[in-house]
Amino acid sequence: MTPQDLVRAALEVAEAGLLAGEQPIGAVVAMGDEIVGRAYTQEHTLGRRLVHADLLAMVQADEALGWSKRSHPLRLAVSLEPCVMCLGTAMALGVREVYYALESPSDGGAGIAAHWRPDPPVEWFAMPVLHGGVLREESRDLFRRYCDTAPESAARRWAESLIAD
Repeated sequence: MTPQDLVRAALEVAEAGLLAGEQPIGAVVAMGDEIVGRAYTQEHTLGRRLVHADLLAMVQADEALGWSKRSHPLRLAVSLEPCVMCLGTAMALGVREVYYALESPSDGGAGIAAHWRPDPPVEWFAMPVLHGGVLREESRDLFRRYCDTAPESAARRWAESLIAD
């Protein structure tokens, strides 16, 4: 699967989240060409905060794979730049590459990742390589649709900041 294929799959999951009344944040975890985890953010559905799309997709992948030997490196694709919590989870799971569509300047973790240098480095807990802007406009369109229908709230104001030109 190409990076575009992975992000497109994450956007399809985000679309399902939007239809379920959630913010349009979707994620998939792939091992080679097989998607081993997929989820959308479920803050409203579950009434909790630690249910980010990327976190849930990685938990699902971890449950499916366990400690088994992996035939290919893990890759994560998300419709929105991962936060620091989700990047830490990606490191713990052994994700080697992260592809995301839309930047999240107020709470995205890419800036921290760019400056993080453990000393001494630990091979099993390495920062994945981050690739942003993959299908950015498609993700921005999902957030526009969310903002068109979401009631006034802090979440909507945050989402509006993502689509401001």
